[in-house]
Amino acid sequence: MTLLQRVGYYLGGFSMGLIILAFFLNGKHVSCSYGPEARVLKDISTKKVVYNEAVTEAISNQTIDSTTIAQILANGSISFSDSQARKKPCGIYAIEGTNDQKNIVLSVENCDSIATVLKITMK
Repeated sequence: MTLLQRVGYYLGGFSMGLIILAFFLNGKHVSCSYGPEARVLKDISTKKVVYNEAVTEAISNQTIDSTTIAQILANGSISFSDSQARKKPCGIYAIEGTNDQKNIVLSVENCDSIATVLKITMK
């Protein structure tokens, strides 16, 4: 078998594999969260988010709104130096984000089935 035939077989098999893969993954929201920050944010976003009394009061006083909190939880960055990730039974994470030129830090308790926003700090 010549080199040209081997390359042809390889490209034929590779292209068939791509077509099969595209068929199976068509319409599915597949994502790969490899970094620790992305894994934690994805884990929090899959859970029910509950607000602490102080956070609920800040929302009712229109200091911050729930869409801003949801946006920070989805796109924020985690400060692991300010977090207590290994705290038992639930880890506490400091998630930083910005809105209207303000730096906002959310303190979120990440339990098995519920994520609770404990505190909001605006800088």
